[in-house]
Amino acid sequence: MPAKKKWIGKATSKNKGAFSAKAKRAGMSTAAYANKVTKPGSKASTKTKRQANLAKTLGKVRKKK
Repeated sequence: MPAKKKWIGKATSKNKGAFSAKAKRAGMSTAAYANKVTKPGSKASTKTKRQANLAKTLGKVRKKK
């Protein structure tokens, strides 16, 4: 595995499924919840916003394959 892709494993090793569980509780898909959380004026916590950004990034990586 190239060194550039190793960051994904490190970034997702803690709290697996936590963001998708938050999205499910909100009754939304992961992508829809990520878009909602990253909008300006969102009152979500910093941790949730970071998880949303990671979800968006991983979604882009997945589409490229």
